[in-house]
Amino acid sequence: MEELFSLTFGDTLIRFFICIVVNWSIIHFLYYRKSHRNDFYFTFMLMTVAIFFLVYFMMGMDRGKATMGVGLGLFGIFSIMRYRTDAMPVREMTYLFLIVCLSVVHAMAEDFGELLVVDMLTVTAIVICEMRFKVHATKLIQYDRVELTKPEKREELIADLESRTGLKIMKIDVGGIDFLKDTVVLRVTYDADHTSDVDGLFRVRKSQWREV
Repeated sequence: MEELFSLTFGDTLIRFFICIVVNWSIIHFLYYRKSHRNDFYFTFMLMTVAIFFLVYFMMGMDRGKATMGVGLGLFGIFSIMRYRTDAMPVREMTYLFLIVCLSVVHAMAEDFGELLVVDMLTVTAIVICEMRFKVHATKLIQYDRVELTKPEKREELIADLESRTGLKIMKIDVGGIDFLKDTVVLRVTYDADHTSDVDGLFRVRKSQWREV
């Protein structure tokens, strides 16, 4: 019990608290403000806790071996997420990578001054990118007027979709066309207060998409 609450472990708890506060701030005020995805909110917070203590206990080994162990462990984690889960949108994957990296940094850091500088630089970079680059929402729509997908009828297609969906459409990509059912899958990029990933109901290969 005395070793558990030693000075070294006390420093670890302080770094863990800083890690939780920083990652929660990024998730809540920067990511969630646009996406409103509770599932990823849940995932990011628990990943923070899991990665921090995973790296911390790996660091209990020899320094050189620990570095290799951390690398192999993170490679395994991302392999599982890549091949055993549904496709994750780019924005969510970017935030997940940031959360994992910050958790690793907080678990391995020895200087609190350097840690705070890294946190401030990371948060500043995220804020600048969120303000500078607007990410539009995307939705897949099964559309019943195939004849409007011709390039020369782009304006008519946009007008029809806007009147039927109420969305401010920025871009339309055409996917698979089913002439038997007279339907086409459209990927619609529209202006919205928050972003969302595309619906997973329709499966269209990347090579099939073309912009109207």
